[in-house]
Amino acid sequence: MPKLTILLLFSLCVVGNIYAQEFNASVQVSAPQLQQTNREKFQELRKGLYELINERHWTNYSLKIDERIECTIAITITEEVSSDEYRGRINLVLKRPVYGTSYNTTVLNYVDNDFQFEWQEGAPIEFSESSFSSNLTGVIAYYIYIFLGMDFDSYQMMGGSQYFEKAQNIVNMAQGAREKGWKAFESMKNRYWLAENLNNSSYSSIRKAMYEYHRNGLDKMYDNAENGRQGAMEALLLLQRAHREKPRLFIMQLIMEAKRDEFINIFSDAAPMDKTKAVNILKEIDPSHANDYQKIISQK
Repeated sequence: MPKLTILLLFSLCVVGNIYAQEFNASVQVSAPQLQQTNREKFQELRKGLYELINERHWTNYSLKIDERIECTIAITITEEVSSDEYRGRINLVLKRPVYGTSYNTTVLNYVDNDFQFEWQEGAPIEFSESSFSSNLTGVIAYYIYIFLGMDFDSYQMMGGSQYFEKAQNIVNMAQGAREKGWKAFESMKNRYWLAENLNNSSYSSIRKAMYEYHRNGLDKMYDNAENGRQGAMEALLLLQRAHREKPRLFIMQLIMEAKRDEFINIFSDAAPMDKTKAVNILKEIDPSHANDYQKIISQK
């Protein structure tokens, strides 16, 4: 696969001054609840964020146009705190192509409800890795690095580590920010804990599971469905191990939200013994959706 080849080659040699944009991101900004007419301001905001994400060089890798990472960042503004300050939510969706097919699998689908930012019309939208000066670009850059880490993990075992570390660095710099979402005590499901889970070596089996699932599971189903299904089973076993070590991790919940329907579809065509094994694991690690997983057994 082209992107996998790039990752493997990079591990053997140093890439010189070759850069290319990494993202093909869809960016949306809406304010359906606000009764104001300055829609041009939000269009300018959308354009600035689009350019930041799609035109900035976030890595040292060179990706072809058709290898760029597909994602959606949709900001919904629900409250105007002041003339230049807003509060709302940001919906984040990361997709990944599956080898040999036209299918894109969802890697992450998450809504961050703690999104507050200041921005003046005409102000540049810029991000610096060395300082935290804007919650707007800090949040966006944080999730870009999360996207990069999760995408790279799906092609190379633990391949996203450097990007998760960059996300953690933003969290560290944001500890003095007045906006919510960055601190451990605020919630167990926020930006702090997502970065912590992904950087904590104690939970590395979750990241290893994402590699097994995508490279040895989904990517192999085109050539041999049964081999691909066995790769997916190995991923479930890794997730089960992580769950038994630390139940209800935030990252585990996000993975199950993104992959639940896919797990059901993949194992619905498995042999009876594998169906039972998969259902038992899925019910254990995602008990609140046990009834959904029972569909695997009921389908002939």
